[in-house]
Amino acid sequence: MTYAKNAPFRADVVGSYLRPAELKAARADFEAGRIDADALKAVEDKAIVDLVAKQKAAGLHVITDGEFRRAYWHLDFMWNLQGVKRGTAPIQFKGSDGTAVVEAAGVDGEISGEHHPFVEHYRFVKALEDDNTRAKQTVPSPAQTLFVLQQGIAEDATNPYKDNDALAEAIANAYIQVAHDLYEAGCRTLQFDDCTWGAFVSEDFKDTVFGVDAKTVQRQYAAVNNAVIAAVPDDMVVTTHICRGNYQSQWFSAGGYGQVADVLFGEENVAAYYLEFDDDRSGDFEPLAKVSDGKQVVLGLITSKKPELEDPETIKARIAEAAQYVPLERLCLSTQCGFASTEEGNHLTEDQQWAKIALVRSIAEEVWPSSAEPDLKPASNN
Repeated sequence: MTYAKNAPFRADVVGSYLRPAELKAARADFEAGRIDADALKAVEDKAIVDLVAKQKAAGLHVITDGEFRRAYWHLDFMWNLQGVKRGTAPIQFKGSDGTAVVEAAGVDGEISGEHHPFVEHYRFVKALEDDNTRAKQTVPSPAQTLFVLQQGIAEDATNPYKDNDALAEAIANAYIQVAHDLYEAGCRTLQFDDCTWGAFVSEDFKDTVFGVDAKTVQRQYAAVNNAVIAAVPDDMVVTTHICRGNYQSQWFSAGGYGQVADVLFGEENVAAYYLEFDDDRSGDFEPLAKVSDGKQVVLGLITSKKPELEDPETIKARIAEAAQYVPLERLCLSTQCGFASTEEGNHLTEDQQWAKIALVRSIAEEVWPSSAEPDLKPASNN
């Protein structure tokens, strides 16, 4: 038997974990041609089995593969869609210490989602479930893929999509294929990781996004996510994680949720939001009043960027403050993001990583009775 409930859980995580040294070395050896794909997979498999055992030992109800088979939280998924190629971003985003992310993705044919390797990746984790845990699959949101691919749409002669509507429809259809394949593999919890909303809260995108009215773009991005949610089976829960960047402990934007709350919280049909709230860059909790009825909110109050442990009393007070806008029974607690959005990882040790997760769990057990996991229904497909 596997655990009966779906994410989110009172004590939760976003999904990525620090890569162990053996895995980092194997990936470097593979890139250098010193080992083949089978040898790399053997190291990945062992590392994931070990990681899942640690997640279970930490008392988590949710297990993931830590994104151990990826270099990036988002690009590996995009590169493995049919019709998508590796590329360089025409618009480069610089992190808080000045480091730019230059790799991106582009379109080089008709986009589709057949035979995506993430389906087999999920099957491997699914087989490690037990009667206390549920495996979830994290992917970049359809909106995130649209955000990346649309940047070069006008300049790329090989791109068959000459407007954003056509591109968005193709992306949605590809995701629907992947989601159904994941469902057939046993997946019932699918998480859309989405930094687009984290970018839209910044001053850079306050009024326009790529020259288009910001609210118009917000609604298009919610619509492409909703198109996929509407097409998944009724018993698949779709959640989303929103943050402002997490590249080697850096961040890429700042701003509260107010300027995206109407669309993100009121119109996107996810079942739950995992929201970054670990420092002042995320603003206050007031925009949570826009979260439409029935949705869960997972408060990312414990930072994954820094090793220092937060004060439990401060976190409990912040949960109480958030409960002024969303009822406590619809709230959960997590880290603000994963620990390794890219394979390099954030600036803390594995021991410090697990101490953060232990803190999340201990606070959650105080705030909510252990028997009171949220009774979450899948998101509305309307």
